[in-house]
Amino acid sequence: MHRRLLLGAATAAPALATPALAQSQTPEIRWRLTSSFPKNLDILYGGSEALARRVAQMTDNRFQIRCFAAGEVVPALQVLDALQAGTVECGQTASLYYVGKDPTFAAFTAIPFGMNMRQMSAWLRHGGGNEIAAELYRDYNVVGIPFGDTGVQMGGWFRKEIRSLDDLSGLKFRISGFAGHLFARLGAAPTQIAGPDIYPSLERGTIDAAEWIGPYDDEKLGFARIARYYYAPGFWEGSSRGVLMINQRAWDSLPEAYRAVLEVACGEATMEMMARYDEGNPKALRRLVAAGAQLRAWPREILQAAWRNSLELYEETSAQNPRFRRMWTSYRAFRDEQFQWFRVAENAYETFAFAAAARS
Repeated sequence: MHRRLLLGAATAAPALATPALAQSQTPEIRWRLTSSFPKNLDILYGGSEALARRVAQMTDNRFQIRCFAAGEVVPALQVLDALQAGTVECGQTASLYYVGKDPTFAAFTAIPFGMNMRQMSAWLRHGGGNEIAAELYRDYNVVGIPFGDTGVQMGGWFRKEIRSLDDLSGLKFRISGFAGHLFARLGAAPTQIAGPDIYPSLERGTIDAAEWIGPYDDEKLGFARIARYYYAPGFWEGSSRGVLMINQRAWDSLPEAYRAVLEVACGEATMEMMARYDEGNPKALRRLVAAGAQLRAWPREILQAAWRNSLELYEETSAQNPRFRRMWTSYRAFRDEQFQWFRVAENAYETFAFAAAARS
């Protein structure tokens, strides 16, 4: 199904949009989309609105999707439950929010020391990832189409500086997905909190630190006003792939042409989201630092401990969960090969050019 997904779909869109799909052959359909994200995040939540506009455009307004922000229909972290219940037809979310149902969900958003956006796209489309995801989603009565990506994320905002592993002990850290399990092994006290609730939790002292996405969104949510130490990188999110989850019955009722439209629109939205974050993050980071944010890199001791513990965690989870084992076997082999290739060209180029540009 998803091999038709065109992450560079701009070249394919005109064939669908001009002329519009023949009205005599396509029904009028109205769907509701519930998002895991708040409206003030114009790139992230805005991706769902862009998707709805593009779907309407490519179907001459015969397929319309009405978008609802987190909390307007269901709470941010209950999108999958709403889809299973048939409350809405589709939802914009991140599969890692549902690791409590099955840890395999994490891999289709991000896992510690995972692949970057390009590598993730390659695994999903050509490395077997989409097939493993489809099997998992089917067991939860949904279809999933990759939808949106933030690229590598930041490591979060902390009230106190993190100088060693000891500083993680007992730290109440808002973090999502499989990374929460990793930080628990490192001594922290992780908790998963929806985006709209992070700031008040930091303000009240319910948590000591929080990671979200990156400078553009973090500036909007105001974290720097409470926790000034800003760490990089988010080594648990080398990319962060979103997903459009669709109720299985709603998907089955769609004409084949409308399914193709959804897939193309998701591909376009993914590329647009990444482009907008790449354009907006550098400017936002400069503003944050100018306003007093203290940029920090993770101590090497923490990175080494996180790498070691993540590998142990993957093996332990694989021993307990056959589906996770199948995913991890596929993912790790593909990731390790990609890492070797990227070291040869991409990393060698970036290591020199990025540093040279900073000195010039």
